[in-house]
Amino acid sequence: MSLISVWVSSPDTHSERRLGTDLTIHQLKLKLEPVTGIPLASQTLSLRRTAPETGHGASSSLGQLVDNLDDDSKTLADYGVQEYMTIRVDSSDPHARSLAGQFTDDSQVEKFELTEEEYAKRSDTVLAYKKRNQLGRFALTASPAPDAQPSIPSDLVPGARCQVSLSDELQRRGTVRFVGPTEFGPQDGSVWVGVEWDEPVGKNDGTVDGKRYFETGPLRASFVRPDKVTVGDFPELDPFADEDEDDEMEM
Repeated sequence: MSLISVWVSSPDTHSERRLGTDLTIHQLKLKLEPVTGIPLASQTLSLRRTAPETGHGASSSLGQLVDNLDDDSKTLADYGVQEYMTIRVDSSDPHARSLAGQFTDDSQVEKFELTEEEYAKRSDTVLAYKKRNQLGRFALTASPAPDAQPSIPSDLVPGARCQVSLSDELQRRGTVRFVGPTEFGPQDGSVWVGVEWDEPVGKNDGTVDGKRYFETGPLRASFVRPDKVTVGDFPELDPFADEDEDDEMEM
């Protein structure tokens, strides 16, 4: 069995899930019932290519339809489900469809509102707490020494292949395209690394706040801290390779 990451989208939810490719559609529906709130018997599943603008968790639009997952005995592998495709979950129950969105629509909820001036005068707010404790933008920052230079590894240079640790369990590969200070983030001379990802899993195309640092395709670029980046012989991973082959390659 191999595991893949997919987006699961419904009228009220959108989340990333890690699923085994040997999972049958019936077993998948059992798992999705508590996630989406749609009863197993009412679920209609469709497999879609993830739209570019929804690749990071938004659910404003649906990607191109690949297939309808309507055979409960087939597995995800049988349907050719691939990394970061979207499984759309809808309800065949007209009554259930009429209730879609009721838990996320707050337009009819009475709200308590304050003007910015009223909020700033209160002493029981997060803003007041941050001011008292000098947190966030109210923190005291020491000016860096005039001659201080960011310290980065000598092999961390544009063109180097790299692997980036985004979390304890998630690493992605790409190519270093930029190393240096930026006009975004704290203006303290700290260094950022611009990475061109092997897959379209990034946040931009090398441009941030109108400033271009390097050129690549949409969703191919991200900026990370140098301590997250390891430079080395990291070839592109084959998304269709078995998980065991990937583990052997990364040893």
